[in-house]
Amino acid sequence: MDVELPELPFALRTYGPDGHWSYDDGVLSGWAGPRQDRFVPPTGEALDPAADAPRLLGAPEGDFQLIARVTVGFNWAFDAGALYVHTGERAWAKLCLEYSPDVATVCTVITRGHSDDANSFTVDGSSVWLRVSRTGRAFAFHASRDGKRWTFVRLFTLADEKETGAALVGFMTQSPMGEGCVVTYDHIEFRDTWPDDLRDGS
Repeated sequence: MDVELPELPFALRTYGPDGHWSYDDGVLSGWAGPRQDRFVPPTGEALDPAADAPRLLGAPEGDFQLIARVTVGFNWAFDAGALYVHTGERAWAKLCLEYSPDVATVCTVITRGHSDDANSFTVDGSSVWLRVSRTGRAFAFHASRDGKRWTFVRLFTLADEKETGAALVGFMTQSPMGEGCVVTYDHIEFRDTWPDDLRDGS
C-alpha cells in the first residue's frame, strides 16, 4: 500500500506485517503486533526468517534530513518507535526511542549481516525527537529532547546502493518481547540538505 504525507516529497510504501498505518492532521500512527522486531543477533544465533516489524518507507533523492517527534505507548521491554534506513536485506539501521528495558532510551541498531546494539541517552516520558540524515553513502543519527538542540548519536555507512538499490527511509514500530504497542510521529519535517555540523547541536 502506498501512503503520501504532505510533509514528504516522496511516496511511502508499507513493508513487513500490517502496521495499521494512519495519518490525520499531521500525526502518523502505526502499531507493532506481538513479538514483532527486526534484529539479527550478533551472537551467532539463527535468524528467525519470520522475524519482521511494520515499516513505512520511501526513497528520497540526494542529501536529506528526515525529522519527527516520536511518542511510544510503552507496555513491555524493548517496545519502540524508530526512524529506519534500508539499503539491503541484511543492510539496514534504526534509530529508536525504546523501553530499554524499563526506561525510555534513545538507542541505535546497525545491521551489516548481523546487528549491533548501542544505547545513547535516557528520556523522561515517552516522547523524543529523532533525525536521520544522508549525504552520499553516509548516514547520521541525531536525537533531541526539545526539537531544537540536537545530540549527535551516530555516523555510519551501509551496503553500497549500486549493489542493493536506492536507500529507503521512513518509520518502523516494534514490540519484540510484548503484545504490541502504538507509536505516533508528529512534527514530521523533510529537509533536502545535510547538517552543517554534526556535533554543534544544530
